[in-house]
Formats: sequence, structure tokens, C-alpha cells
Amino acid sequence: MTTFASGTDTLTRDALTVLQPGFTGTTAPDWLLRRLGEGLASVGLFGRNITSPEQLAALTAQLRTERDDVLVAIDEEGGDVTRLEVRSGSSFPGNNALGAVDDVELTHAVAAELGRRLAACGVNLNWAPSADVNSNPANPVIGVRSFGASADLVARHTAAYVTGLQSAGVAACTKHFPGHGDTAIDSHHALPRIDADESVLLERELRPFRAAIAAGTRAVMTAHILVPALDRDRPATLSQPVLTDLLRGELGYTGLIVTDGMEMQAIAGTYGIERGSVLAIAAGADAICVGGGLADDETVRRLRDALVSAVRSGELPEERLAQAAERVRTLAHWTAAGAADPRLPADEEVGLRAARRALRLTGAGFTPLTAAPYVAAFTPVANIAVGDETPWGLAAELARLLPGTETGSFAGEDAGLATLAAAGPRRIVAVVRDEHRHPWMAAALDTVLRTRPDTVVIEMGLPQAPPRGALHIATHGAARVCGRAAAEVIAGA
Repeated sequence: MTTFASGTDTLTRDALTVLQPGFTGTTAPDWLLRRLGEGLASVGLFGRNITSPEQLAALTAQLRTERDDVLVAIDEEGGDVTRLEVRSGSSFPGNNALGAVDDVELTHAVAAELGRRLAACGVNLNWAPSADVNSNPANPVIGVRSFGASADLVARHTAAYVTGLQSAGVAACTKHFPGHGDTAIDSHHALPRIDADESVLLERELRPFRAAIAAGTRAVMTAHILVPALDRDRPATLSQPVLTDLLRGELGYTGLIVTDGMEMQAIAGTYGIERGSVLAIAAGADAICVGGGLADDETVRRLRDALVSAVRSGELPEERLAQAAERVRTLAHWTAAGAADPRLPADEEVGLRAARRALRLTGAGFTPLTAAPYVAAFTPVANIAVGDETPWGLAAELARLLPGTETGSFAGEDAGLATLAAAGPRRIVAVVRDEHRHPWMAAALDTVLRTRPDTVVIEMGLPQAPPRGALHIATHGAARVCGRAAAEVIAGA
């Protein structure tokens, strides 16, 4: 039987219900279990909470001993952003690779298998997919997390992903509304602004969200972006015109609205998390995501008390908070009811098949390598969404096929010369990530290719720069399976 809050009034219980906090460690701390008993309905998991599928299943079971309908959420996009496989790299190639293949049945199958694995571990809400149209190639935070730069392509694959994921009984949370693709600033660090006309937004940014809603997405995540055409004053997460008038009213969405992480600087550095949370609920959001950076009981208490105080002062209508809490409970009921398709089979290799199909090769007459090469990874600073603990590249996969393969990581203005010195006589495989966004990376490739024109170049980000090298492979993502697929081509496996 579901454990309801005991010893707490309805207002306080509702304030806890709308929070989606995180925590540290691989078992649930006592404070979190206590809050579940008091009314907390959701918990967010991150890479720091996961060591194996077995451990994750034990953790979610522990949470459900306190509340059996708890929403257990995770940021598992596959591809570059993975929590299930944070220390090994993902078994799924990610959105941009799926968009490059452009087979909606494949996207559905990938999402269904990802959902099946999440459900098997007790996770029932996934903060995915990204429905952002990556119309700005300089975007520092979306990039390969997007299906592509075409609104139509992104829309059809978003819909396929939503239906695939939810066929496994895992609620999809389509993000980042109203669209984070046309930005050149990472909202983890500051508040981005999109100056597109409303007509452009309707045709480009909103089309994938319309498709997601039509596909039945159970949740939508907001973007911490300022869109003056929709609201000149407040970012989307805090905007009634965006969340209530547009998303609820014009688009007819009735499911759960979840904020992006409130500790991100776009909100925390401008409004503060307490004030931001109150404004978000007042604007129409139903759940407050917090816990990627702030992950303790004090954060939960601060946000709970801010919401309660706002209701008591008249700033936040009590019925709006109650409505938000009810939407959280409605989603929890959907997941607890067991909506998975019982016919859903396991498909362990679907991610690798997708990664292989996503490869784009440029260069004639390439002969696969038979001797162990030197793999030079030109490594940019990872954005916060991706994190720097997840390995990327293809050195490990290539070493499996060509024993003796050596590797090094390089960055900065001397990266090219350092690569030549480290490689010696070995054939060089240069691995880049978004070469078009990093002048030092392009210069390093210039240096290497002038001396070693037989170098193989692997682009594991967006393939925007002109392809070059004896062979150029665009993987459309840096997941482990993307590296394996590229390594198979290089070694002729």
C-alpha cells in the first residue's frame, strides 16, 4: 500500500510532492526516506548514484519500500548523455546518430530497448528525449543531443522516441520547451536568449513538441531560456505565457510540466532557487527538478518552505500548488499501473546496429589498418550535461581489434605538434569532437595532416567542418558504440 505523508498538513505535503530532488551515494539516505514518508513523490538519479544495473535495482526497491508509487527519474538520453553507463559509455548512439539514419522504426526500437533496461532497474521517468532543433551549429550544449537541424526530422523522431520509451512503461519527458536549439550559450552557466520571430518559433522550435504531445508524452521539461517573442521579461521556466498560455492553451498539453535543473545558473544566478521555484509553479510548472548539483535535505527543506510561505503570503495560489501536486500523483499512478507492453522483447544489439548505420565515410581507396596505430584524442572541455566522467573516443575499441594500439589526449595550441611527437612512426587516428567550434582543434588537424596526410580523422561531434584525412568518419556522437562502429571500419572487422 502506498505510504502517504503522516504528521504533515496538506499544504506541506503538496509542496514536497512537486519536488524532484537528488542525493549522493548509491543507497538512499535516511533523510530521503523520511521525506518520502512525509509526501515527497519523486527522486532524481544521476551518474553518482549508479554503479551497476543490480545496484540500481536494489536502490529503487529501497525507495519503494517507503513509497511504492514513487517516481524515479533519470537523465538517460543515450549517446553522449548517459547515467546508466556513465563510466563505460553508452550502448546507444544518441539522437544525432538516429537522425542521420532517419529510420523512425529504428528510433522507436532504440528507445524501447532503453526503456526496457530502465524499467528493469525500477526507473519509471526518463528526462528524455531532447526535441530541440539544433539550428545553431555553434550551440555548446545541445549539438549531437538533437536529432538534427530540420524541424520535420526532429518531430518525427521525437514522436518515435516517445512511443518507444513509453511502450516499456517508462514515462518520457520531452525537452527543452520551447526549444534550446538556437542558442550559443549553455544555460548551465548563464541565461541564453533566442531572438527568433514568433512565426519562426511556431514552425521550427514548436513542431517537435506538437509531435511529442500528439504521441502522448507524459511529461515535458522546460528550458531556462529567454524568448522575447513569447515573454520579454522571464525565461520560459518561469513564464506563464510560455507554460500556461502556449503549452497548455495553444498546444493543448495536459501532462506533467517539469523544470530543468533549478540550480543551473540561468535560474540560480538570476532569481535564486527558492524564488525561481515559486515563480515556476505559479507560471504553470508542476514539478521542480533539483539535485544535479544541490543534493541534500537542506535543499528540499528550503524549497518546501519557500512554496509553503508563498502560498501563505498569497503570492502563490494554493489551488495552483494543489493542481501541480495532483499532476505528479497522476503520473505516478500511470507508472505504478504498469503500462509496459508485455510483448516487448529484449534487443541488446539495437544500439550497435544504429551506430553502424549512422557512420558517414569520406575518402576513396582506404585500406583497413593491420598494424596498431596511435589514437590522438583532441579533447574539448565537456559541457555539464555530458560530464567529464564518461569515457569517449575509440581507442579502447580499436585496441581490442588491433592489440598494441596506443593513445593520448591533447588540447590547446600545441596539440598538433604534441601528437606528432607522441605518435612517432605509427599511423595516426585523430579523434575530434565538434571541430567547427574549436579553432585550436582545427589548427591541430592542420599541423598533423601537413606532415602525416595518411591520418584517419574521426569526427564524434557534429560533422560541420569539411571532411579531410585519408579517411574521414563522422559518427554523429561519442558513445561507446559509436567508437566501436568506427573502429570496425578502421580495422576492417
